[in-house]
Amino acid sequence: MARRTEPPDGGWGWVVVLSAFFQSALVFGVLRSFGVFFVEFVAAFGEQAARVSWIASIGIAVQQFGSPVGSALSTKFGPRPVVMTGGILAALGMLLASFATSLTHLYLSIGLLSGSGWALTFAPTLACLSCYFSRRRSLATGLALTGVGLSSFAFAPFFQWLLSHYAWRGSLLLVSALSLHLVACGALLRPPSLAEDPAVGGPRAQLTSLLHHGPFLRYTVALTLINTGYFIPYLHLVAHLQDLDWDPLPAAFLLSVAAISDLVGRVVSGWLGDAVPGPVTRLLMLWTTLTGVSLALFPVARVPTALVALAVAYGFTSGALAPLAFSVLPELVGTKRIYCGLGLLQMIESIGGLLGPPLSGYLRDVTGNYTASFVVAGAFLLSGSGILLTLPDFFSCFSTTTSRPQDLVTEAPDIKVSLPKEGLEED
Repeated sequence: MARRTEPPDGGWGWVVVLSAFFQSALVFGVLRSFGVFFVEFVAAFGEQAARVSWIASIGIAVQQFGSPVGSALSTKFGPRPVVMTGGILAALGMLLASFATSLTHLYLSIGLLSGSGWALTFAPTLACLSCYFSRRRSLATGLALTGVGLSSFAFAPFFQWLLSHYAWRGSLLLVSALSLHLVACGALLRPPSLAEDPAVGGPRAQLTSLLHHGPFLRYTVALTLINTGYFIPYLHLVAHLQDLDWDPLPAAFLLSVAAISDLVGRVVSGWLGDAVPGPVTRLLMLWTTLTGVSLALFPVARVPTALVALAVAYGFTSGALAPLAFSVLPELVGTKRIYCGLGLLQMIESIGGLLGPPLSGYLRDVTGNYTASFVVAGAFLLSGSGILLTLPDFFSCFSTTTSRPQDLVTEAPDIKVSLPKEGLEED
């Protein structure tokens, strides 16, 4: 079969979008709704909030820190068998967690084993999707990640209902059955046949070039800071509302409200990312700043109307930044390095996912409420948005042309925008 020189911008890529949709739902939808289990684990094991927070924190960190392994295996064997194996591991971890008798068992089963399965699914799937799209990459990524919003809307009250009928052990068994559907998602993956670029080199050469790539490193630091505060509402908002004397079911429903807004934000942001001229980084910085502000305002809100309004604002802006965060990366490093780049990015930003929830729980234990937790989480996002200002072309004039990878390609200085596409490739 003839190899394409550019992504097809469609075709089987839409099936990959469907696969990524369900895969993101079964990974991050479960993670975002895990705050419902948080209260149950605190009561069941009689532990402090900081220690219980390590369950989800380890899972997020392993998922991200292990992403380079999933990327390397996908480069060698293809994404399909890797993602299918990850689905089995994720389901097995939840299954073993239902028999846990201590927090250590949950650290190992959900945090380590399920986290390893998630590491083998997310990065390879999203990298495969990026190889299929160029002009419509932001939209395709936004549609794929809407699975997170839909599942968060459904899973939060659904998990609360399961807990009220089957307790936390029976609920984890059913979550294990849901996670097994990741195997079917992996079976749908088929990377496009693109022409090889000999200048890209093997995984070691790609890793070396990325570690010397200034914009990529700054972008990684920015996303690490963003990741530190990003998941805090989904882990601790239910507990915060219960501190305000909310009943568990209405508190879980507020997560569903945020999830609906998240869903809308992802679709709108994906469309704007392709439609608005100029670097996608500008939109990413806007949504990140608004997310940080809404997080910091949560402790101020006391009445239900204000809390619902903040949940809608947080859901929309946090959902809007997600597809753009992954759309910026191919513009920085190019699609040929996307597997290695995405894996390395996920590994480094796992530091934020590892430290954020326990820090939030620690601040709750020290202060007796979640005020400092939400304010500090918002500060982390605002710091990350500030670093985004340093990325290439952020302050350049608006242009309808797509950004090309920075520092990893060499362009002739006399190339003009008006030249035909073939001429650019030859130069």
